[in-house]
Amino acid sequence: MSARPKLLLVDDHPLMLEGLRLELQEEFEIVAALAAGAGVAGACRRLRPDLLLLDLSLPDRSGLEVITDVLSEMPGMRILIVTMHRDRVLADAVLQAGAAGFIPKDAAVDELRAAIRRVLAGDRYVSPLVTHSADPYPDGLTFDLGRLTPRQQQVVRMLGDGKSTARIAEELHVSPNTVTFHRVRIRKVLGIPTEWGLMRYALVVRMSEGGSRGA
Repeated sequence: MSARPKLLLVDDHPLMLEGLRLELQEEFEIVAALAAGAGVAGACRRLRPDLLLLDLSLPDRSGLEVITDVLSEMPGMRILIVTMHRDRVLADAVLQAGAAGFIPKDAAVDELRAAIRRVLAGDRYVSPLVTHSADPYPDGLTFDLGRLTPRQQQVVRMLGDGKSTARIAEELHVSPNTVTFHRVRIRKVLGIPTEWGLMRYALVVRMSEGGSRGA
């Protein structure tokens, strides 16, 4: 009998991790379940999973940042994003960053298993639950980057690269509070009501400017 494919699970909700483990452990070997992004690249290097199931909303790091970390050390790692979002812009962004698949958390377990098999086989997979709107701004608005100061534009581009507030602060040599202030000001200037809306905008800017890193 051939060995079961090895999965590494990453999600900041213990119930989600336990649910994934229970649903997948019969077909796949779960080598670890992590609740933060900081140790993911090291765990992949040490445990050599065949597939990384990664949430994007982690307490310490952006999932996009984790994708970059993992692929910089292990370029062939297969990554399937499992997220609360159904947004096509986000799906396109993570695929451009090097992930191989994208599936919402409210998908059926059978679809998740099928997505894992597809990604392990070398294919890409985007759930049919993900919206396919041609308009990146569903409310019809367009946001002018030129309305922002040069530093605010820099923060937007760094957010679009998947960098967390802490990482942006480190690279800009400012405090995290200063970066948070910039995020609030950017939203106010552009009329973006939520932090998720700001991240979505940053991803649109990144892709429109050709900021893909690729696999």
